[in-house]
Amino acid sequence: MSRRKEYEQKAERLLLPVVESHGFELVDVEYVQEAGEWYLRGYIDKEGGITVQDCEIVSRTFSDLLDAEDFIEDSYIMEISSPGLDRPLKKEKDFARSLGKEVEIRTYRPIEKQKEFYGILTAYDNNSVTIAEEEGATRIFQKKEIALIRLAIHF
Repeated sequence: MSRRKEYEQKAERLLLPVVESHGFELVDVEYVQEAGEWYLRGYIDKEGGITVQDCEIVSRTFSDLLDAEDFIEDSYIMEISSPGLDRPLKKEKDFARSLGKEVEIRTYRPIEKQKEFYGILTAYDNNSVTIAEEEGATRIFQKKEIALIRLAIHF
């Protein structure tokens, strides 16, 4: 297991009880490097949306836990935030919540000369995602082909 994944898993184990104690949902935890800086990010949500105050409450408690455990060797910036409207579907609960809704799928490689697809999410399992396209056609994608899948947002 990579160091990054190990840090994410340990952080998730610490963060999950904090988030759930406030009645929130832990959407994701990521440890990423951007512009030479490491970031440990926790994404939280709740019905009706997360507020800045919600993030602050979770952030303070999580920060204390991270200081006590001190398992990350690098210096990093910790952030707690809302996942936003364009959050990717990653976990089983994300897919379950999105059944019957329109999704956008971007693939790593072109399929029939295109890399972006839109349709209603009709099924999923550990290996595949099925959408119903506008023309009524059903399209099945292997998850390993998918670079990004999220709810479709139209402006």
